[in-house]
Parts: sequence; C-alpha cells; structure tokens
Amino acid sequence: MNKVLLLPGDGIGPEIMAQAEKVLRALMDEGLEIELEYGDLGGCAVDKHGDPYPEETRRKANNASAVLLGAVGGPKWDTEARHLRPESGLLAIRKDLGLFANLRPVNVFPALADRSSLKREYVAGLDLLIVRELTGGIYFGQPRGLGNTDDGLREGFNTLRYNEEEVRRIARVAFEAAAGRSGQLCSVDKMNVLEASQLWREVVEEVAKDYPSVTLSHMLVDNAAMQLVRAPKQFDVILTSNLFGDILSDQASMLSGSIGLLPSASLRGDGVGLFEPIHGSAPDIAGSGKANPLAMILSVALMLRHSLAQPQMAECIEVAVSNVLDAGLLSADLVSGTQQPLSTDELGDKIVEQL
Repeated sequence: MNKVLLLPGDGIGPEIMAQAEKVLRALMDEGLEIELEYGDLGGCAVDKHGDPYPEETRRKANNASAVLLGAVGGPKWDTEARHLRPESGLLAIRKDLGLFANLRPVNVFPALADRSSLKREYVAGLDLLIVRELTGGIYFGQPRGLGNTDDGLREGFNTLRYNEEEVRRIARVAFEAAAGRSGQLCSVDKMNVLEASQLWREVVEEVAKDYPSVTLSHMLVDNAAMQLVRAPKQFDVILTSNLFGDILSDQASMLSGSIGLLPSASLRGDGVGLFEPIHGSAPDIAGSGKANPLAMILSVALMLRHSLAQPQMAECIEVAVSNVLDAGLLSADLVSGTQQPLSTDELGDKIVEQL
C-alpha cells in the first residue's frame, strides 16, 4: 500500500493540511488505498527536535510514495543559524529525495478571471506550466558563505553552477510535458551574461533534437518577466533554472488572482514526489481561519496524478474546486466588497461535499 507522509509545517500549514486530509479521507472512503503518516519539518521541527529536517522525518520521507507539505518558516526563526532555519529543512528534503523537477501549473479559473492583477482579456483561459530545476543552481552551488574582503569589508558570496546532466534531465521533463500539451516550450535563461546559462541553452538545444514535435524558443529572464505581464497566454510550458523559476512562478501566481490558488509538484525520475502550495506560512493570519486551502487541496490532485497513478480522482478534485468557485464560495483572499468569506474549515468542507 502506498504511504503518504503529511508534513503540516508552520504558520497556516496545519490549518490547510487539515483540509487536505479531509479530502484524502473522503477519497479513501471511495476506494483510494493509501496509508497516512505524519512528521515534522521546518520551524516546528526545530522547536521539537532541534533540527528542521529530523532523522525520523527523513526516514519516513524515504519510505513514502509521496509527501504532502503545508508550509514552513516565519519570523520566529529568522535569527537562527542558517542550518537551523526552517527553509534549510525544505532544501534538505528536496535534495535528500532527489526531487529535481518542480512543476508549477498556473490556471485561471473562469470564476476568478476578474480577480487577476491583469484585465480579463489577458488571462481568461490561461493554462501555463512552469518547469523549474530544483536541486542545483545558486541555491546549492559551492563555495558560498559570509566573510571579509582583503580590505576588511564584509561580503556574501554564492556560486551559480550547473553541469550538463542536471540540465539534460530537467529539460527532458519539460519536453515531455510540452509534447503532451500544445508542443510549445520556452526555455528561460540569462545566457548573454552568465556562462552557466550558456551551458543551459546549449544542452537544451541538444535535448530538443529528440523531440521534433516540440517547438523550442529561448527567452532571457528579464524579458520573460516582462512578457508574463504583457501577454502571458503566449506561453504554454516554461523551462528554467532554480532561481529564475522561483521568481517567475511567484510572479505568475498573481495572474490567477491569488497565490493561495496554486499548487506545485517536486518530482524525481521514478514518480516519487513532494507536493505543496507555492505560498508561504503566512504567520500573520495563522489561527484566524482566513487561510485559503485551495492550493493545498490542488496539491493533493497533483499528487494523485503524478505519484499515485489516480488521474480520475485528481480530476474530481479539480472539478470540485472549480464548482465551489463558480458557486461564489470564496476564502478571505478572494472576496471583494461586502461579501462574506468562508473560513478555511468551511471551504474544505465545501470541497468534500462536491467530491
């Protein structure tokens, strides 16, 4: 039986994870065969275990078919040493599980097209996938650190580094995704000034030869950031590096109307993955019932599709979310005027009713 590890995390993480668990248990009642396990990651793990990625969590994660994560971090831990910060636990589990491919779909639900940062005509029908390399690049490159120059000035330094195999394997994920969609792939880099991006572009061109049905284009990251605002529907699949993908996917999230709507999947080659909303832990609203659980619930759908081979159940969740939004049942981040929002728990219950 497939094991699914739930890591609620910090801030609003436990509240939104509770809604994901409601959905999973409803599907288990309908025949989904999984075993749920629980663990600590992030700030809560620092408080309980003195480690943002404790050994018990590591063991459970390595024995799981999929991992669901709420959110990690918060100002409470900002003064900790870097290796004890919650985000270090997130980077560690990604690296430990070999989750090199991050998929971030950006869809605009019809009921929310007017809530986008852009006018309806620019975003209506938007269906975009960002494929981000997740275990290489400047977040992991060595050397890195804080120090002093020969003149005694303080300095911080990081290294942007990729090898060809790291680029090749993420490029194949993106080409496969594009081949199953519209056959359009845009690779985003900064090859005019970065040697790492020059290698990136060369290797992507090599991989493209194996996918003649996919049309490949290239775009510099600064232009891509502008084009996402100017004409986002020109893109179908975007392939990019760790840092650029981190920035562009958060920018693209606002096209949907709220960062609280977008899920993500982090995968390795055998389908094992970690699934999480792209938003943070929002400690300012933790415990208030204002958190939007939809990105967490849609992350469950991604898990069912990519790690558990249950595409029909995944589609059921996505349709349920769309139906709830069409009915005008919205969380606090989506309401306008005098409309009364649903609480986190209430919105989770509505999704389960739809299921």
